Amino acid sequence: MTGSVGRPHELEAIELLASLVGPGPEGEVWIGDDAAVLGPASAPVLFATDLAAEGVHFDRRHGTLADLGWRVLVQNLSDIAAMGGRPRAAVVAVAGAGFDELGLIYEGLLEASRRFGCPVVGGDLSDATALNISVAILGASAGTAPVLRSGAGPGETVFVTGPLGAASAGLRELRADPGARSACTAAFLRPVPRLGEGVAAALGGARAMIDVSDGFGIDLRRLAEASGVGVVLDELPVAPGATPDEALGGGEDYELVFTAPDPGAVAARFAESGLRAPVPVGTTTADVAEFLLRGVPLASTGYEHRLG
Repeated sequence: MTGSVGRPHELEAIELLASLVGPGPEGEVWIGDDAAVLGPASAPVLFATDLAAEGVHFDRRHGTLADLGWRVLVQNLSDIAAMGGRPRAAVVAVAGAGFDELGLIYEGLLEASRRFGCPVVGGDLSDATALNISVAILGASAGTAPVLRSGAGPGETVFVTGPLGAASAGLRELRADPGARSACTAAFLRPVPRLGEGVAAALGGARAMIDVSDGFGIDLRRLAEASGVGVVLDELPVAPGATPDEALGGGEDYELVFTAPDPGAVAARFAESGLRAPVPVGTTTADVAEFLLRGVPLASTGYEHRLG
């Protein structure tokens, strides 16, 4: 979805808020990454939150309320994965849900909670004219410092943990037929956070990492800009059933994109963890103006809120 011309972009709003809030104390990371990093370097705490608003982030015609509950927790778990961390606990606030609807939302939410080891320990309820769900989640590092978006340097390999575009293709199928069921609709309705992959990437020497929530093009651009590097890609892994455009800009895949200087160390760590090997797709460069796919400028496509 897009907003009207002239309305400020989400990133402009984030920049405004970051200027108002200011930087955190030395050693902490506040606004600007997938999760905040708080506390001492010896035991950092990861803290993230996301909001799902009806009519903006979801449509009740595309899946059940249980599917929605699953998805809202997973999108927060993916933020922890993108830092190379493990989840500890979550709180959930729901506004605008009826009694029966609340039970259905929590059915899926708690299913994801149990599967991915993140207990829901509290939250809040409110009346509202539309359904809104907000999740805040705590996590912890898993043996390394949290991996930020800003740590990449030139000459590193860019990896993606899996093919892209399945969730967007699934949404396309559901819009055409709300009863459609396929591997792509499953990817949209019940995405999987790459928690193990995030830890393996961190232990394999990842220098920068982000999850593909808004779209590969826009999320990779965010990583490159935060790190002050360019990117030259020679491959775009497209999921079966998806188009290249969906892989580039569809979003909600929750695969991880990361850079690392030693591809061999990455491959070994993923193999030791019993995980599918990540796909090397390109290289970072010293030229911040470079953002290419097979020699052609790579579009920074994806979803971005417009505010106003």
